Amino acid sequence: MTKNVSAVGFVLEEKQSEMVEKKLDRIKYADDLIVDLTVRVKHDKAYVFDTTVHFKWGAQAHVTGEDFDFGAALNKMMDVLDTKVKKEKDKIQEKK
Repeated sequence: MTKNVSAVGFVLEEKQSEMVEKKLDRIKYADDLIVDLTVRVKHDKAYVFDTTVHFKWGAQAHVTGEDFDFGAALNKMMDVLDTKVKKEKDKIQEKK
């Protein structure tokens, strides 16, 4: 899986980068199913995590998470992302 984390409108601090990497470990179980994962973090008044996942079978999932706190926005996005990845994984296992 190729991960790409980028910040828009601000510089991502090392601590924040580590936090994102640590949270992305939650979906390690799907490493073999995901081709690439793009996380864009925007910061205006609130932090907005805009994430796109491309799966091996051509499916794509797009999730977002928004909050005034960096950690809370990341957690919201990860909860939705984890659910999406599990659903896609289950769909593929049902077809086999």
